Amino acid sequence: MEQVSHYIMVFIETGGLFAPVLFISFHLLRPLFFLPVVLICISGGVLFGTVAGTLYSVIGITLSSLIFYAIIRWMPNTFAKLVNLKQKLMGKNSEFTTSQIALLRLVPFIHFHLLSLCLIEISSNFRDYTKSSILTNIPLAFVYTSVGKWISSLSPFHILILLLLMLPFIYILRRKEIIIKWNDFFQVST
Repeated sequence: MEQVSHYIMVFIETGGLFAPVLFISFHLLRPLFFLPVVLICISGGVLFGTVAGTLYSVIGITLSSLIFYAIIRWMPNTFAKLVNLKQKLMGKNSEFTTSQIALLRLVPFIHFHLLSLCLIEISSNFRDYTKSSILTNIPLAFVYTSVGKWISSLSPFHILILLLLMLPFIYILRRKEIIIKWNDFFQVST
């Protein structure tokens, strides 16, 4: 993994003016190589600085989310299977808000496109999804590009403390309503 990130950084550094396009392309190719979003964002902070790295990361991550939206809408059976799997993992009545998804994107071990799937479920159309996607991608890109070297040198103890501090915010920002269907509440015995 370290060799891959080193290779990516050398490749982008030698790109010159073409480097931002290459960097955004790595965001689009990231799912094919099973690279975490955090790794690419940290590399963007190291290579381009906080402002430019954040801008390029937001563009790349948002394009990746839009491609995921197009692919998942193109394959409705796969979408249904993924929603079913999500419901088995998190429960039938669990829906996250956009604020919760923005915070969950900061957690490195939660799958990026699982959260994109949650965004698709709460979005009414493509425009709403795009807006929500951009809003949830900005904190991710900003945090990991601005604190790139600092995040990579954190001890596991400090990461655990940071995650424990985020849990109350996820609870406070949750959707405050639960919809239980009539048949789920009153189990019909046969």
